[in-house]
Amino acid sequence: MQSTYIWHKLHIHRKKGVLTLLFVLGSVVATWAQNPSGKYYAKSDNLPNYDNRWLHYGFAIGVHSSSYRIQYSDLFTSPEFESLHSVMAANSFGFSLGLIANFRLADYLDVRVVPEVVFYENRLDYQFIENNQFVTDQQIVESTFIEVPLLFKYKSVRRGNHRMYLVGGIEAGIEATGKDKGGNESDRLLTGSNNLSLQAGFGLDIYFPLFKFAPEVRYSRGITNVLSSNENRYSLPLNQIATNTLTLYLLFE
Repeated sequence: MQSTYIWHKLHIHRKKGVLTLLFVLGSVVATWAQNPSGKYYAKSDNLPNYDNRWLHYGFAIGVHSSSYRIQYSDLFTSPEFESLHSVMAANSFGFSLGLIANFRLADYLDVRVVPEVVFYENRLDYQFIENNQFVTDQQIVESTFIEVPLLFKYKSVRRGNHRMYLVGGIEAGIEATGKDKGGNESDRLLTGSNNLSLQAGFGLDIYFPLFKFAPEVRYSRGITNVLSSNENRYSLPLNQIATNTLTLYLLFE
């Protein structure tokens, strides 16, 4: 069964979730900025030996904005698609939940594995010309992916209870929900069940007495073609579909 019903239930509260996460992040930054000492670091270090351990566990909560990158096929300019004016990708929001396994390689270098469940809703707007008027045919692709990023984390020198870092690596994903076999495949846009992407981002480690918290921004660029081979009026005008995703993560370790 598709996850459509669950997604539409979550769709109602999606914007509230984004605002809540941004509020939490803003509160942390504001608390840091209002340090009574007037400095950008605390007088005493929390978790002073934390980074000496070779393995850390944690969890991640993310909210993302995703969209498709498309490439037209030669058929787009053929008489068969004369009424098709353009295909436009729209940004959509989603969220993710994941676990963290962080391995220490050196003083300033870690490798991190973050298996996560990611809920996507991607949209393409097909603009047709009918009776000298534009008509939009909106194709929404809802999917739930199991994604496993393998990331290298390069850390700065720790300053009190804060440390900046950069991350980068590769991510493999597979769709967790089966495709609908209800017989309407010829009348909608279909995408593949596997994806591979490159990732890069930055974040800030904040050390608290009992745990480490890190807001992180990460960009993911798909390098595989996720367009299904199913041939219909939505897939034939396109030669390739790839993914773009920008995610705000809240990491707890």
